[in-house]
Amino acid sequence: MANLTEKLAQSVSSWGTKLTYGETTIVGGHELVPVALVAFGFGAGEGAGEMPDGGDSPASRGEGSGGGGGGYAVPIGAYVGGPGGLKFQPNLIALVVVAVPLVSAVGVALAQIIRALRSRVVQ
Repeated sequence: MANLTEKLAQSVSSWGTKLTYGETTIVGGHELVPVALVAFGFGAGEGAGEMPDGGDSPASRGEGSGGGGGGYAVPIGAYVGGPGGLKFQPNLIALVVVAVPLVSAVGVALAQIIRALRSRVVQ
């Protein structure tokens, strides 16, 4: 299993660009290169063992292995060719999906900062 994990880890660096930028296509006479935010991960496990003599459980042997992975891609826009060259056109739905958690986190952080400053002024 370690060999598989090492092979995957070595090839990950070349996956990023290939997955982030899609194949160039022609749509409506314009050159289009789709762009996505891509994340993925993988893991592997291994095992072995025998129960020690004198334990509460009967003596046995063990083996194991395992692995898994997953990923996602969020289309964030496309580079569209025109008379002035390539221009990035964002995917507005993906922009909103990404912006909502960011704006929420900033709002929570500001509320905590304001609360901390008020408590210092009152004391």
